[in-house]
Amino acid sequence: MLIKFVIKRLILLIPVLLGITIMLFALSRAMPGDPARMMLNPDMRPELMEAALQSMRERLGLDQPIVVQYFRWLYNYFVLGDFGHSSLFNRPVNDVIGEPLRNTIILNATINVIYLIIALPIGIKMAVKRGSLFDNSWQVFSLAAFSVPAFFLGLSLIFIFSINLGWFPIGGMPNRALLQGTEYTLQWVRTLVLPATTLIIISLAGAIRYTRNAMIDALSQDYIRTARSKGLSEKVVIYSHAFRNALIPISTIIVGVVFSLFAGAAVTEMVFGYNGIGRMIVAAVQGRDRNLIISMQLFFSMVSVTAMLVADIVYGLIDPRIKLK
Repeated sequence: MLIKFVIKRLILLIPVLLGITIMLFALSRAMPGDPARMMLNPDMRPELMEAALQSMRERLGLDQPIVVQYFRWLYNYFVLGDFGHSSLFNRPVNDVIGEPLRNTIILNATINVIYLIIALPIGIKMAVKRGSLFDNSWQVFSLAAFSVPAFFLGLSLIFIFSINLGWFPIGGMPNRALLQGTEYTLQWVRTLVLPATTLIIISLAGAIRYTRNAMIDALSQDYIRTARSKGLSEKVVIYSHAFRNALIPISTIIVGVVFSLFAGAAVTEMVFGYNGIGRMIVAAVQGRDRNLIISMQLFFSMVSVTAMLVADIVYGLIDPRIKLK
């Protein structure tokens, strides 16, 4: 049943993916500037420029009909894995995005593990102890964290823990040429602490309130009163009955946060000089790097589509009734 459910969802995603590729291709062609001209030396002599421009357009396939260009673009991206050449870094896009993607995955893996460990227990306890000092304190924290801009929070952490206390580096990435082995790993950990803390605080702000509200709604249902009237322990009532039924709305925000972080956190990465995907897309837009922008947007779209699929699968696992519809 689950396999059939997943296959149906994959089939439904095909037109979505097709629409995304058509839209991205159209945007790539609508962007200002000539990609062929951007690949050439602007100081080239005028009499040589026209011939070089025509040769580059043929090399990039820009002289072919638009439909042919589209299918060639699809073939290069999804069959050959060729994302083109970055005009900003003068390297293949595959080489450019490799390290930022790795850095973003490392940062997000750290954030997601800590985020899940903290958010769910706190949100559940807030609902159980509704109106208590614990609940009110975390509500104030979530409201404050939700209101503070990411750049301000990041700069505040740098000022306190880097400039004043000197515990962590102000920004930048560890240098593999200068550090080796354990020393390099420790520097990586120290580099991760402040940007990870910034993103965890921002993510927790909404997640704990969302978990609290979902649990409060579940705890107010009739089946909870029935479970308590049967003499079940409060732990069984909370975790086996209430939490299980609150998992669908909770899983929505968890899946969303997990996958949205893989799209990069541009502001946080810029503040801390962290070489991730978010910072890379900002540089690509500023440098009008057409191939890099489209490749990043395609990656973000694939992340979003994957998140939709994972959310559907999680819903089916949590509530078997969904798989039957």
